[in-house]
Amino acid sequence: MKDRSDHSKALLTQGFTVLNDIYTAEQIEQLGTFIEAADQSGDTFRRTDDLFAIRQFLKEVPAVSPVIFNPKLTAMIAALFGCDYFVSKSIYFDKPQKSNWFVAWHRDLTISVNKKVSLPHFTNWTVKQNQYAVQPPLCILRDNFTIRIHLDDTDKHNGALRVIPGSHLVEDLSEKRTNNAMETVCEVRAGGIMIMRPLLMHASNRTVNDNRRRVIHIEFSKAALPEEIDWSEKIALSSSATSLRTSF
Repeated sequence: MKDRSDHSKALLTQGFTVLNDIYTAEQIEQLGTFIEAADQSGDTFRRTDDLFAIRQFLKEVPAVSPVIFNPKLTAMIAALFGCDYFVSKSIYFDKPQKSNWFVAWHRDLTISVNKKVSLPHFTNWTVKQNQYAVQPPLCILRDNFTIRIHLDDTDKHNGALRVIPGSHLVEDLSEKRTNNAMETVCEVRAGGIMIMRPLLMHASNRTVNDNRRRVIHIEFSKAALPEEIDWSEKIALSSSATSLRTSF
C-alpha cells in the first residue's frame, strides 16, 4: 500500500496516482441517488446515447458536496497539496454500457472563466454552453491538479484512462502521441480516485464489456487570475482539511 510520500513522488514523477477505498458503497449509492434526482432541464446537462454529462456539477447538484468532501478526501488534499487550493471546475460523466464514445490523446490545457477578454498569454478562447474556456499561462496549469472519483469499477474494457507517465513534464505542449509503447491503463475500483496533473497526456477507449463508467471530475487551482476575469466555478474547500492533515 502506498503512503503519502509514495503518492507525492508519483504525482511529481509520473503525473498521476490512484487511491482506492476513499468512498464506501453506501456513499457511492448516495451520490448516484442525488444525481438521478437532479433537475436535468438546464443547459449544463447533456444526454446522448453515448454520454450523460453535467457541467458545473457541484453547483448543479449541491447535495453531493458533503459526501464528496468526506474526511478521507479532505485529509488527502491537505496532505498532498496543502490548504490553498479551491475547486475551479467540476463535471460528471456517465459512459453507458453500450457507449461508443472515446477520447483521443490530449492534455487538459484550458480553464473555465466567467467571460472573454483580451489578455496577454491567455489564448485559444472557446465557449460551450455559455461557459468560456481559455488556455492560461503554463505556470497555472503546472500547479493545478484533477481528482477523478469513480462510482464504478473501471478498467481497460470500460474506458479507464490511458496515460503516458511523465508526459506532464514535457515543455513542448504541441508534442503529439505517436505510439502506445509507454502507456499505462489506470484501473480504479468503485469508490476510488485517480489524481492527475492536467498536462499529463491521456486518452480513453470505447466501452467493450457492457459495464457502466461513472466519473466525477473535479479540477483544483490556487492561482489568482488577472482582475479582468474570474473563475466561472470557484468553490472554497472546507477549513477542516487543515485539522485532518495528519490523518492521511
